Amino acid sequence: MSNILRQHIERIVPLTNEEYDLVLAHFTAKRFKKHQIIIREGEQVYNDYFLLSGLMKSAHINAEGREHILLFAMQNWWITDLQAYHHQTPATLQIDCLEDSETLFISLDKREKLCRELQKMETFFRKKTTEDSILLQRRIQCLISGSAKERYESLLAQYPGLFQRVPKTLIASYLGVTRETLSRLA
Repeated sequence: MSNILRQHIERIVPLTNEEYDLVLAHFTAKRFKKHQIIIREGEQVYNDYFLLSGLMKSAHINAEGREHILLFAMQNWWITDLQAYHHQTPATLQIDCLEDSETLFISLDKREKLCRELQKMETFFRKKTTEDSILLQRRIQCLISGSAKERYESLLAQYPGLFQRVPKTLIASYLGVTRETLSRLA
């Protein structure tokens, strides 16, 4: 399964076998069960998770208890509370498993050490962060100015097969619509 990480990294930077062994030495494997919470709002965030398999969601729960889903993560995706991870502050998001999930994770200290030891990984993380920022920008633009139909179509393009894996209430939360509106769109 660790070859999934190698293929993911090599979409951006090539690695020799020795370099990949060094990269892998900084990661730890961990499995999570469906419904398991891996990051709780208010707690410290120590790790960034790369999904080898499974499905997770990142969400903010507002003062009224309503869940707002920011992100679904599946194989080849990274997930954490970025602000809490990079600034070592309490989480403002909750991340939990929608399916049994297999991950490789890296702490911020190990990530920084890896980037110092292997310049290619500094390049990888910089380029990956840029890609993710562009996707986030598109999502925000779509939420601000896109119709419910446009948000729905964007979701279908970004997450093929998601509708077969999660309840419609979670899809509606991600889109910022009611379940009834989602039914009209689908």
